[in-house]
Amino acid sequence: MSTAAPRPAAQDRLWTVDEHLEDILATVQPLEPIELQLPDAQGCVLVEDVTVPVSLPPFDNSSMDGYAVRVADVAGASEDFPAALEVVGDVAAGQAAELLHVGPGQAARIMTGAPLPPGAETVVPVEWTDGGLGEGPVDGMRARSLAPEQATGHVRVYRPAEARAHVREKGSDVKAGDRALEAGTVLGPPQIALLAAIGRGTVRVRPRPRVVVLSTGSELVPPGEELRSGQIYDSNSFALTAAARDAGAIAYRVGAVADDADTLRSTIEDQLVRADLVVTTGGVSVGAYDVVKEALAHVGDEDEAGSGIEFRRLAMQPGKPQGFGSIGPDHTPLLALPGNPVSSYVSFELFARPAIRTLMGLQDVHRPTTRATLTTDKALTSPQGRRQFLRAAYAEGTVRPVGGAGSHLVAALAHADALIVVPEDVESVEPGAEVEVVLLG
Repeated sequence: MSTAAPRPAAQDRLWTVDEHLEDILATVQPLEPIELQLPDAQGCVLVEDVTVPVSLPPFDNSSMDGYAVRVADVAGASEDFPAALEVVGDVAAGQAAELLHVGPGQAARIMTGAPLPPGAETVVPVEWTDGGLGEGPVDGMRARSLAPEQATGHVRVYRPAEARAHVREKGSDVKAGDRALEAGTVLGPPQIALLAAIGRGTVRVRPRPRVVVLSTGSELVPPGEELRSGQIYDSNSFALTAAARDAGAIAYRVGAVADDADTLRSTIEDQLVRADLVVTTGGVSVGAYDVVKEALAHVGDEDEAGSGIEFRRLAMQPGKPQGFGSIGPDHTPLLALPGNPVSSYVSFELFARPAIRTLMGLQDVHRPTTRATLTTDKALTSPQGRRQFLRAAYAEGTVRPVGGAGSHLVAALAHADALIVVPEDVESVEPGAEVEVVLLG
């Protein structure tokens, strides 16, 4: 992370959503590239183009079990008048093709993936032959015909084959010198497969960011334990850990921290050794027990320019209270999100997810957006001067609200796959109006 520039006094004004996000993205920098083994590179972003060193496939090979033959030798072959050819040997996958040569009137038994031997021009599937058994067409390579002593003899072919039929040509997938993958590509299973196929054992990437997620609140209890009076289950740390992984990060969930500033501060400091980003939830409002503000508002070191966490009021609903800055000797970025479940999740999608994607080195860091027709029984209301984000379900160009506007309604969140965005200067949206939609799925 780069050294943060001095910021305006956060408490002195109401920040817009865009201002807060711009400040985050201007501060968070992509992680330094490293060389990783292929199994460890999954989910990472390439930092350089990858060029193909060897063509795929690297040689002409058979796509069928059958016989490698010359086209002229099977021209006009039929069940009534089969072509009888001398079998000169076997070609198996992994075997050098030069060990055999197919001449006029000859055939070589060939397996799928085996190199086409010199002299052969095409491959006849075994089902078009008698398999060397002399008993009419077969439905596959029989165990008897695969025995070493059956590698020679004669085979009857009952159908003609065109030149290069059932042959995978050298370079038909990619050719040597081609660009296999572009810088900026996220490495998923197909990309890992391609890298392995062209012989790359390692690749230079930006690593997946390590994100530490912790929630605060003495009332929080881990799922599975018994609730006592005044307690609730900790859902935020589980939701945000899952969201961080969905964004591409390696996420570590820390158990809920009680409302004690010293405990929270030491917990965060202990976690910095494995964090490229810290995300907290809860304790950022104006209550007497808003422990995150108490613990982090003055952590800046005067010898470390740019460190420290600022707490801000944003012109948005849900998610008005927010915190952002850096902590520790490496200026690890920290996002302090509200504690209400919906506020926490919406804030993560708007601010933490783009930060994670920026750390990864991606160019497009935002969720996709679209325009959709609002389907609802009555007009939506929105507070003047705030950008509202409403949970919604999107389908085929239409969008409908899910649940109410309360920031504690977790059940409604579980059924939403989009957010309806109501601009700051709009206080009412009528049914049938076109609205902006952030797609979450």
